[in-house]
Amino acid sequence: MPTDAITRKVSDRYAKAASTGEQMCCPTSYDMAQLKSFIPEEVLKISYGCGTPAGLKTVRAGETVLDIGSGGGIDCFEASRLVGPTGRVIGIDMTDTMLEIARTNASVVAANLGYSASNVEFRKGLADAMPVEDGTIDLIISNCVINLAPDKRKVFREMFRVAQPGGRFTISDIVADQTVPQYLVHDADKWGDCLSGALTLTAYIAGMREAGFLGIHLVTSSPWQVIDGIHFFSVTLTGYKVPPATTPSTSRYATLRGPFHHVVNERGRTYQRGIPQPITPDDAVLLSHPPLVGHFLLTPEPLPLDQTDPRWTAVFPAPAPCTWQGHYALLAGPFVEAADDDHHVYRRGEPLEICSKTLAVLETKGYAQHFAILNRAGQQASETASTCAPDGGCC
Repeated sequence: MPTDAITRKVSDRYAKAASTGEQMCCPTSYDMAQLKSFIPEEVLKISYGCGTPAGLKTVRAGETVLDIGSGGGIDCFEASRLVGPTGRVIGIDMTDTMLEIARTNASVVAANLGYSASNVEFRKGLADAMPVEDGTIDLIISNCVINLAPDKRKVFREMFRVAQPGGRFTISDIVADQTVPQYLVHDADKWGDCLSGALTLTAYIAGMREAGFLGIHLVTSSPWQVIDGIHFFSVTLTGYKVPPATTPSTSRYATLRGPFHHVVNERGRTYQRGIPQPITPDDAVLLSHPPLVGHFLLTPEPLPLDQTDPRWTAVFPAPAPCTWQGHYALLAGPFVEAADDDHHVYRRGEPLEICSKTLAVLETKGYAQHFAILNRAGQQASETASTCAPDGGCC
């Protein structure tokens, strides 16, 4: 299907929804009681997305926020409240009906917040050609919109262009556990349903990394729909436009604390738990970002760790038989590869079948934040216990 045709159909679909009040089926929920205190009902009733609201928990006063696919303006207006009157918010949307509603309500929201003037501006534009100046944005948010763009890699490049050095994104979107087949890709109706345009998690994160972002990691995930055996699920991801180091760093070594046995970061560097690795000043900058910083000790001198050190962390599977219940784990960063202590090697975005014991490991603190878990069992899975490996180990 031609790109222009996809864009037109998606825009028409959302324009119709704004006019008729149709409820678009994306897995999200807002704290409407709190938002109703300053956002008009006209905006709230046409709010669609798959995050709640994406990224805004990290907003600081005075920042500049960009919302890609701002719709009726709900996330922009919440950002307006959070950045305060000294901050700035830009919303981009391609649908005139949505823009009209958002612009009409901007002054109402400003008055409700006690601002002398609105700090929100709504611009007409496409996600892959944003009318925004280079290097001007502190935080980019988007709520189930990039999925609708035919050329997502171009969107990611635009995001990197407009983010300032040190800037970040937090976006929610729908991804799939396998490549969406052509009969769905060419189904016009399912584009508006956030299905046909879904990338795999691997391809989605790879596009962000290719654009230049680093430290890409999962914030939250939740299942959505299963269609013809394809699992569609919502993810919220964060990443950074990491600036180069400008001064020498006092941190010259990094030691992986765990719980992973070893990891490979986005620059291809391997870290094994407990073994200090020399790092560059640029490495130190990257490893200082969350959630990487929680897994490493950054020191001026080599600092090896072993199991007797309380900073050394590991989670081992229970010494008992397991069951296979249809669960699959998808590593979602900030590492491109990671291994646990039972010889599982997880590669970012790729589903790996896991047993009940491994599921219990991945649900513990330290692991859980990095994995999306799906269940592909089409019916109730057997509860028959089994020994996963000849030596009695897991899987």
